[in-house]
Amino acid sequence: MITLTNQAEKELRRIVADQDQNVALRVFVSPGGCSGMSYGMAFDEEQQEGDQIIDHDGIRICVDEMSSMYLDGSEIDYVDQLMGGGFTIHNPKAVKSCACGHSFDTGDDAATARSCS
Repeated sequence: MITLTNQAEKELRRIVADQDQNVALRVFVSPGGCSGMSYGMAFDEEQQEGDQIIDHDGIRICVDEMSSMYLDGSEIDYVDQLMGGGFTIHNPKAVKSCACGHSFDTGDDAATARSCS
């Protein structure tokens, strides 16, 4: 379903070490953004009904049922750049992405697009 690059795994392990041991990375999409759908990530201690749980060598990733349709086959990476870095998602279902990298379009969701802020 969702995989992690070595760099993303390393950074998540560093961050999770400071969190509650029961925390999972919740990855989700929501309508909006300049391309139609926006990515989101947050730490979550509770599993929701319908969540898919992915265990990546001890790092738990939660994806809700609706988001899993858009994120299946995606890879989470961590990019460290001089002018800012962070986690990014490489999504094979995205037919186009915003220049900011926070939103994408699968071809069916462009009607919900709005300008970046």
